[in-house]
Amino acid sequence: MLNQSAALDLMFQALADPSRRVMVERLTRGPASVSELARPLAMSLPAVVQHLQVLETSGLVRSEKVGRVRTCRIEPKALRSAEQWIAERRTVWEQRLDRLGEILAAGDDEPDKSGA
Repeated sequence: MLNQSAALDLMFQALADPSRRVMVERLTRGPASVSELARPLAMSLPAVVQHLQVLETSGLVRSEKVGRVRTCRIEPKALRSAEQWIAERRTVWEQRLDRLGEILAAGDDEPDKSGA
C-alpha cells in the first residue's frame, strides 16, 4: 500500500503542472517526439526535457531514443492506477451521499413538529 501511495504521489505531483498535463494530453493521441511536444508550449527545449523527466519518473510517460530523435509515449498502466484510485474515492462518496439522501428522505416522512 505504501509503495502504491508513493507512486500515486509522484503521478499527481507530475500532473499538477499545466505544461505536463498538455504533454500527457497530446500523448494520449499517440507517440510524439520531444520537438512535437514542445511546439505548443512557450518554453525552451531543455525545459520541456525537464518536464518529461518528471513525467517519466512518475511512470506516466516512457521514451526511447532512436538516432537523434527521442520519442515519448503514454504509459496506460500508470493512468489506470490513478483512475482506479479516483474511482474508489468516488464510490465511497456516492455511497455516503446516497445514505444522506435516504436519511433526508426519511426525515421528510416525519410530521412537522413545529406545529405549522
